[in-house]
Amino acid sequence: MTHVVLESCIRCKYTDCVDVCPVDCFREGPNFLVIDPDECIDCAVCIPECPVNAILPEEDVPADQLAFIKLNAELARKWPSITKRKGALADADDWKDRKGKLGELIR
Repeated sequence: MTHVVLESCIRCKYTDCVDVCPVDCFREGPNFLVIDPDECIDCAVCIPECPVNAILPEEDVPADQLAFIKLNAELARKWPSITKRKGALADADDWKDRKGKLGELIR
């Protein structure tokens, strides 16, 4: 199993999770992070670090977020690794509680 970054990360991109990952499985896009399912060791240390609750084990992904399992795998093949925490996006706090952000994703 792997962990999955969900929609709530879009336009926020808090990177607290990156610092604690023991295998550097996070990949960074312009306004979203993903987890490389081939690298994730299912340790779960990233889950409590996310301030917007955007990371879940694959088996716990809600039905309305299932597309993010495939999206994480797809984008992880294209985006570069991120291994150090960076500042969140400038307007992250404005976006953190919004729903329906998939259309905001920059690939």
